[in-house]
Amino acid sequence: MRRDTRKITLSALFSALCVVALYIASIWPTGVFGLVAFASLFIAAAVVEMGVASGVYVFVVSSALSMLILPNRAAAILFVLFFGYYPIVKSIIERVAHAALQWMIKLAVFNASLTVIWFLFRELLLPFSGGYPGFAVVYLGGSAVFAVFDYGYTKLIWFYIDRVSKYRK
Repeated sequence: MRRDTRKITLSALFSALCVVALYIASIWPTGVFGLVAFASLFIAAAVVEMGVASGVYVFVVSSALSMLILPNRAAAILFVLFFGYYPIVKSIIERVAHAALQWMIKLAVFNASLTVIWFLFRELLLPFSGGYPGFAVVYLGGSAVFAVFDYGYTKLIWFYIDRVSKYRK
């Protein structure tokens, strides 16, 4: 019973911290991307500490609460459409043995998310009058930024494992 109580408590704590970070992102418009990415680190911590299932619970709870209580839902939408589930997907993808295949899958997931965001929020994104060439620039530039993000995100997860996690060696 003690183990279940620990899982529930840590999941609730990570969910609360995630919602707090998303709340700050919703009232501080200049730091939206950074704070939403920071909020997703709590899901990564849940995955490290308790496994993928707990990460899914934290994502679902944080997403639902943030959609209900945030004054500006832009941060919550970014979280739901990419940053929230990415730590879970990343942990599953990184079980694949070949690094090149990992990167292909990660880029496919990112580009699928970008496509959904593009078609849902086309008017809010950069208005390209050129059509397809602008579309290609967004995908190429986004993929490059994503690669840098993923590298930094991996470093932050390893920092958490080395310095904070109960699984420290």
